[in-house]
Amino acid sequence: MRPLRSRLEGRVVSIVPLEPRLHGDALFEGTQGKENEKLWRYLFEGPFATRASFDSYLEQKARSEDPLFFAILDKSCGEAVGHAAYMRIEPAHRVIEVGSILYTPRLQRTVGATEAMYLMARHVFEDLGYRRYEWKCNALNAPSRRAALRLGFTFEGIFRQHMIVKGHNRDTAWFSMLDSEWPKRKIAFERWLDPSNFDGEGRQKVSLSGMPRGREVGSGGL
Repeated sequence: MRPLRSRLEGRVVSIVPLEPRLHGDALFEGTQGKENEKLWRYLFEGPFATRASFDSYLEQKARSEDPLFFAILDKSCGEAVGHAAYMRIEPAHRVIEVGSILYTPRLQRTVGATEAMYLMARHVFEDLGYRRYEWKCNALNAPSRRAALRLGFTFEGIFRQHMIVKGHNRDTAWFSMLDSEWPKRKIAFERWLDPSNFDGEGRQKVSLSGMPRGREVGSGGL
């Protein structure tokens, strides 16, 4: 099955089809300013100097079928705090990628940041029946590479001189998660996301990397 513009509900975030009219204000406000230019460093587009150019970007993403874009909503306020997409969708081979991930500072390093990736992965494996879930990033993007390993993806290697992005060479780091691995990854996600894993000040008791999930993944010594 191809993913549809459906809604995925979590405890602290919701994944919803990207709608510029509904989500544009919060996403623009959350990504503007010199201090936020780094959010766009490894994305194909941005940063945007004007609201008109940002709106054009969102409208183009909202029309796209592949990548298929979703907004990430903070359920405490209903506002968009990021976006992500399913991309390189290949139903014949049951392979799909998650990418174009943009987290505003309000979402970064929160429970919702992890829950969003859990919801999207669960939908891919359990509702859509895919065999392989991919994560790719610029090889220079150390935070993204760490995130992939933390989330349970396996590092597969570097595609050298894979792309030219914003006038610069991009070597691409490839990661994957398989349907056979998902059951243990799911258990780890759900144990980490459980409210009992956090103290009264919201600090985690056990890290996601520290949750049992079968064999060690990647090469990052999780």
